[in-house]
Amino acid sequence: MDGFSGAVSAAFGLLAALDPELTGIVGLSLAVSLGATVTACALGMPLGALLAVARFPGRGLLAAMISALMGLPPVVAGLAVYLMLSASGPLGPLGLLYTPTAMVIAQTLLVLPIVAALTRETVAALHDEYDELLRSMNAGRMFALGTLLVDARFALTTAALAGFGRALAEVGAVMIVGGNIAHATRVMTTAIALETSKGELALALALGAVLVALSALIHGAVALLRNRAEGPAHA
Repeated sequence: MDGFSGAVSAAFGLLAALDPELTGIVGLSLAVSLGATVTACALGMPLGALLAVARFPGRGLLAAMISALMGLPPVVAGLAVYLMLSASGPLGPLGLLYTPTAMVIAQTLLVLPIVAALTRETVAALHDEYDELLRSMNAGRMFALGTLLVDARFALTTAALAGFGRALAEVGAVMIVGGNIAHATRVMTTAIALETSKGELALALALGAVLVALSALIHGAVALLRNRAEGPAHA
């Protein structure tokens, strides 16, 4: 009990002092996860919206693949990126393996299906609701798509936050492609795993507290946005 109490006390000490190692790990975690989320949104939201309103051969198959990839195991995503970036892989000459860029790519692979699927679901529902109105206005496809995306902005922000939360809590893929290198590719989840295995609980507890706080903030933001989006409908 004394050892645990001491670890908790030391963890609060690290947080209060803004320990450089702690803040460096948190900063890299945020940078990698934000980079992956922005990339996934830039690719996934247009893809999801296109799947919601367009009709083309293979549309159903592509939508099914995206839905299936939402459950992609992180270690499989990490392995796929590792094979692409390894010395013998097609992108090996770029030298990206064991860098934050490789971690962003791996997390993007995990977040993109989530963002695309949620965007498709949201835009499809709005399209069904406004389809007759848009047809009566002779709205072109791009205008209709832009209108639907603007109207779905709160729901799409929620999708982005969900993707960010997924990226922030991921450990398997970034461990494989990042290597958990101190001061280079060590993020919160991999650092917690390492410090716990070493029996060094102070840093692990401090990072765990930060991760829980960030998760609570994300879920709070999602709830706030959901309430704001539903507010007019209940007015």
